[in-house]
Amino acid sequence: MNIHAGLRYLTVIVALAILSGCSVNPVTGEKQLSLIPESQELSIGSEQYKPTQQTQGGQFYLDPELNLYVSEVGQKLADVSDRPDLPYEFVVLNSSVPNAWALPGGKIAINRGLLMELDDEAQLASILGHEIVHAAARHSVQRMQQGMLISAGVAGLGFALSDNEWAGLIMGGAAMGAQLALAQYSQADELESDHYGIRYMKEAGYDPQAAVELQEIFVRLSENRNTSFIEGMFATHPPSRKRVRENQELVNEIGAGGYRGRETYQKKLAFLRSRQPAYDAHDEAMKLASDDKFDQALAKVNEAIRIEPEEAAFYSLRGRIHKAQDNPGKAEADFDKATSLYPEMFTYQLYSGLNALELSKLDKARQRLNKANETVPTSIAYLRLGDIAVKQGRRNDAIQYYSTAAEAQGQVAQEARQKLAQLTQN
Repeated sequence: MNIHAGLRYLTVIVALAILSGCSVNPVTGEKQLSLIPESQELSIGSEQYKPTQQTQGGQFYLDPELNLYVSEVGQKLADVSDRPDLPYEFVVLNSSVPNAWALPGGKIAINRGLLMELDDEAQLASILGHEIVHAAARHSVQRMQQGMLISAGVAGLGFALSDNEWAGLIMGGAAMGAQLALAQYSQADELESDHYGIRYMKEAGYDPQAAVELQEIFVRLSENRNTSFIEGMFATHPPSRKRVRENQELVNEIGAGGYRGRETYQKKLAFLRSRQPAYDAHDEAMKLASDDKFDQALAKVNEAIRIEPEEAAFYSLRGRIHKAQDNPGKAEADFDKATSLYPEMFTYQLYSGLNALELSKLDKARQRLNKANETVPTSIAYLRLGDIAVKQGRRNDAIQYYSTAAEAQGQVAQEARQKLAQLTQN
């Protein structure tokens, strides 16, 4: 991936702004400012879909059948949408945070944490229909045009409670995708997605009352300050009493009733529910590690591994705990296990590479950091690749790596600029 993809998109947006004009919202039929053509919209979604998944926990690969089920439900709604020809894709992400998001071009994701909160297929259809409207109505594209991307602060390299601890270190186009996934929608966009998502549900044969039920639940949880939802759905899709009222009015107009699919949904969620104690133990271990209670954290993550020994995230966390306890040898074994189970996940490759560098295994560190950057380029990976190049006597490579890392912000970029200056002065 080209790390300057974000700058390329920005250049395109600015260039197109000069030639800007109005187009029609494909869902509402109303006029809207259109600086980004559909071809660019599709390109952004396609290029950023996999990197954005990685920044939000990666795929939930343990249950391919669940991913297939979610895709089938999503496609039923996409087929009756106002843009049925978009290249829709649906994926379940391995994150406990209850959230869902859509990138331009119909690239949609839902976290396992949100799936666990739903009761039936109709509620799942409500979530997916809502996200389909965001994509079909070009809401993400509109946010890009209005410069409404969030600003990610520089993250530390220690433990973090969220799945996005590397957010401030991600570079180029991957950073754009992560920002789009985490940016908050306006109330107008949310109401629009509610309205047409409910119509899609009805058209696809689902009971639209499920959408109202979900909004009522979300409002109650927001009033009770449910922490997990505040970090997830409420941060990107703020609930309100107004949404509940308007959704109910629409359902009253078009008529409630339709498929609920509770039994089917519960069967499809059976594996995930059986493994939920493992993910609860993992999340508790993460919190304990964040509080420097490493022995307790280690016990908890070992409990998670006993329940589900094929989950790469558990070994990655145990490796981080071993590293925090100044035991890079044990950490190496866990990082190797994580990368073998899920080699595409950039964080596992990144942790492994940084740990290998600490062990002075330069070739391994170089290979792992390069692998991480293939999916999601980060300033910390480029910085340490520069350090490796210096140790191996590859001065020109070091200059290139430091120059790339220096384009970022924060302490990593500052260190890169200092080392670049030292290298070019010699």
